[in-house]
Amino acid sequence: MERPVRLLLSSELRIRNVGHEVSLCRSLLTWKRRTSSPVYHPFKASVCHSVRVSEIISVREEEPEEDRNDGSWKKIREGQAKDRRRSFTVTYVERCRRHRWRCAHVTFACPQVALCHRWVSTIREQLEAIGGRPTQLLVYINPYGGKRQAKRVYQQKVAPLFALAGIGTHVIVTEYANHARDHLREEAELRKYDGVVCVGGDGMFSELVHGLVWRTQRDAGVDVNRAEQTLVACPLRIGIIPAGSTDCICFATVGTNDPVTSALHIIVGDRQPMDVCSVHHGNAFLRYSVSLLGYGFYGDVLTDSERKRWMGPARYDLAGLKMFLTHHHYEGTVSYLPAGGGGAGAPGDASRCRAGCSVCGDNGKLLSERAAVYQTDPHEASEKDDSDDDGGGGGWRSIRGKFLAINAASMSCACPRSPKGLSPAAHLADGTADLILVRKCSRFNFLRHLVRHTSKDDQFDLSFVEVHRVRRFRFTPRHCPSDSELELEPLDGKPRQIFGKICREHPACGCAAPFSSWNCDGEILPHATIDVRVHCQLIQLFARGIEEAAMFDELAPTCSA
Repeated sequence: MERPVRLLLSSELRIRNVGHEVSLCRSLLTWKRRTSSPVYHPFKASVCHSVRVSEIISVREEEPEEDRNDGSWKKIREGQAKDRRRSFTVTYVERCRRHRWRCAHVTFACPQVALCHRWVSTIREQLEAIGGRPTQLLVYINPYGGKRQAKRVYQQKVAPLFALAGIGTHVIVTEYANHARDHLREEAELRKYDGVVCVGGDGMFSELVHGLVWRTQRDAGVDVNRAEQTLVACPLRIGIIPAGSTDCICFATVGTNDPVTSALHIIVGDRQPMDVCSVHHGNAFLRYSVSLLGYGFYGDVLTDSERKRWMGPARYDLAGLKMFLTHHHYEGTVSYLPAGGGGAGAPGDASRCRAGCSVCGDNGKLLSERAAVYQTDPHEASEKDDSDDDGGGGGWRSIRGKFLAINAASMSCACPRSPKGLSPAAHLADGTADLILVRKCSRFNFLRHLVRHTSKDDQFDLSFVEVHRVRRFRFTPRHCPSDSELELEPLDGKPRQIFGKICREHPACGCAAPFSSWNCDGEILPHATIDVRVHCQLIQLFARGIEEAAMFDELAPTCSA
């Protein structure tokens, strides 16, 4: 039998001069309109509202307004002031459409002042008992990202909410690239804060990840240049206030690119673990990746768009069209370590990573325990593992061929332009990445694959596309004459020609590069030969994952933006 809910308070209070039965337990604040006599209102239903205590933002007593009028209005004003002294307002989260959250307010009028004080103090005690809510935050604002609206977004939409919730902030407006990363590495006194918040796009978030992870590993004595090292998880959570061009990370972890929604997730202290991929070249650490590693098409798009930064966000569309028409393919060898069966799931699963995902919860812990003991040499895999095609074995496997694109997604990579993302079934915190290989094909077939990113069709149900769920992978291009195969620095005062090899297989352009470049979360890697390892739940966000639509239907009867 279920235990009866223990009420902390229960009173008859008034909302807009209408009587309501109001009750408070440890998990819910509920108010229900008093049922009228069935003789006078036989068909009027009683409306009941419930708010989770964990989603209450603040509670405050209302103060009477100053009496500025004389004459006949004075007594009326005095009566209203008495009512205001006996009332309190609760601010809470209200769910809207498309995964948006908004602030809602309800004011309760009490018959006695003592009862009003009791309600306010009891609600505040319950809020203080909730663990994980931040009280001090370090905020970085990138004024140059996206549409250059980050400062305005923070000052007008986010800062008032933090003040309402009683959260103290230390705000730093970045002045140059990697300013936030460098400050987190050396100067920031992280012990003072409960979390770090970035106001900007995916590039700003990447800066915070690199700064926090580097600082954590340095304090723990971990050598980040060794790919076999198991990294230490970061203790501080990261909050994202979207103000960039794409905001892929925010969209994939919250379900919307809305600053108010993200701020409310931070205020209520949500916690969402997230995987991070480390990228190495030999014994040298290159970068961390949290969303997409792309070689071939996406790498070429980024390389070309960097030459057109003056165009703004439109440069990505132009570069994408140009690379599609160019239709370059690249030859190389991909070696990968399968994630295995059981709870790892498969890239083609119909299930999606949502709030409270069981795959991330169960499989993430399992893979964390096994992360330090798996094989690191692909040549040591047994013949049995090599012949096992179901992904159940733990041995390395290799694929050699000509590819238009090689993508590794450690999350769905969903965004407003591609609501399903590159890999719809990828999980945020299961310790795996989806390795997507697009083999050489015609332009028409490649267009079919690209178009499916924006539709409901299965983008992997194509003969030239294969996808594998992996824990680690390596790539080596066929044309790799040296360890520094993609040096972008000028050589002997002359820029190195990247696209200079004549190729008969590309009559449209007359040339083809011997290798592409890697797009690592919007940054170009200086090497094409890389070793990538997924670190399970290395960071944590102020988020809870995308909530199911039923949550919004049940808990938000009405909502105004």
